[in-house]
Amino acid sequence: MCFGRAKPFLRPPRLSEVTVDNSRRSRKPGRRSRSTASIFAPRYRITTLAIVTLMTIIAFEALAVATALPTAARSLHGLASYGWAFTGFLVASVVGMVASGMHADSRGARSPLLIGLVLFISGLLVGGVAESMWVLVAARVVQGLAVGLLITAMYVVMGEVYDDAIRPKMFAALATSWIVPGLVGPVVAGWITEHLSWRWVFGGLAPFVAITGLMLLPALRQLRTHTASGAMRDRRRIGFAVLTALGIAGVADLGESQSVLSVLLGILGLAAMVFGLRRLLPAGTAGFVVGVPAAIAFRGVLSGVFSGMEIIVPLTLTVQHHYSPTLAGMPLMLTAISWAAASQIQGRLRDPNRAVLVALGLTLIAAGGFGMAVVAVRAVPGWTAFLCWPVAGFGAGFALTSASVVLLEHTTDADRGSDSAAFQLSDSAMSALFTGFSGALVASAAHGRISYGAGFATVYLTMAIVAVLTILRAPRLRPKSVPDGVGPLGAPRVVSS
Repeated sequence: MCFGRAKPFLRPPRLSEVTVDNSRRSRKPGRRSRSTASIFAPRYRITTLAIVTLMTIIAFEALAVATALPTAARSLHGLASYGWAFTGFLVASVVGMVASGMHADSRGARSPLLIGLVLFISGLLVGGVAESMWVLVAARVVQGLAVGLLITAMYVVMGEVYDDAIRPKMFAALATSWIVPGLVGPVVAGWITEHLSWRWVFGGLAPFVAITGLMLLPALRQLRTHTASGAMRDRRRIGFAVLTALGIAGVADLGESQSVLSVLLGILGLAAMVFGLRRLLPAGTAGFVVGVPAAIAFRGVLSGVFSGMEIIVPLTLTVQHHYSPTLAGMPLMLTAISWAAASQIQGRLRDPNRAVLVALGLTLIAAGGFGMAVVAVRAVPGWTAFLCWPVAGFGAGFALTSASVVLLEHTTDADRGSDSAAFQLSDSAMSALFTGFSGALVASAAHGRISYGAGFATVYLTMAIVAVLTILRAPRLRPKSVPDGVGPLGAPRVVSS
């Protein structure tokens, strides 16, 4: 559900002052100097409104459709195929991410944006008139492909249109765009489904997507076009994307049941996911190598750890403390607000050290996890979750946003599309892996193998420990141009004589 970025302590030479390979476009001098500029300045206004509106629609679609799908599946007598509405979306979105990145690197981001908008509208309209469950599943596949194309293309647009100093503010705006859908999306979708029809949840969004597409047209004129490169010729990446997507689906399904077949499929899915990611992510990602690989690795770990805990927060309160569904969901609402607040704060800082912000974010996420573990074993009242889980959201706002900034600061024009796709891939893969782990423990508790308290606490403690260990890698987010005399997290390196 979010975005992120990065910067220094001691002022190194700016990227605009460094000589760059001629195959990559040089940045204009002074791009970082305009830190006081607004994302709503005349040159950015239409693009900002279009991107934020589109992200809000994507967020609303994700939450609203999840609310309406159970009713739609019953109406179409397709509950047996209910899971495919989500699995198909997931698989198609991964393929869309990779395809969009390849095309953006070779020919620019215009086509992925335009095609993504057309597919998104088509998927919504087809879903709204579906007369069978498999038609609805097909519509969800089209929507997933569209979202994959759009998310990656939007990263490319932000990298090309916005100056370096403006991007943190733009990522903050994107984080904020999830607040309203998170607060009212399920409620509005539920009301529409109950009083009108679930079909209006799909078809009613299509006009708003079309209007947003028209708003994006001025931004498309600013995007560069160039000739094809090797990235587009290596079409094997699409095959690896399909393999990775199927692997992600297999891992994500591990928590649904614990039959021998489910476990075997989960293991095969994990192997397929790892094999595909090794060929789609930049070399050095697993080792948190400085630059783009580190940003992508941090995005994966941060998203995975946070998602792995978030999916069981309401369940913890309903099972362990007997809260109502409405009350159990309140910490998620508060977390959406704290996440957006942290994103806004980092966007207003002048040349912050992104490594420090990520380390701080991981610390807060770990603190939230440790707090929820105590809630899970009933050592404290349930209302404690209303305090500790928003702390984790505050940390995610700092860390995920900073990882996104780091990515766009380190990538180049030639690789921005593929790097943006890898960034989103890392998010999806690690989120599936960690939520699959959480789901497996919940399933074990449901089958009576462990207590719910022990299962929930194990999830929270495991995720918190992973967050703490990842803090040690935070110095890898330093800018490429940090000189040799600068030590970890930007502090001056002391050399013994």
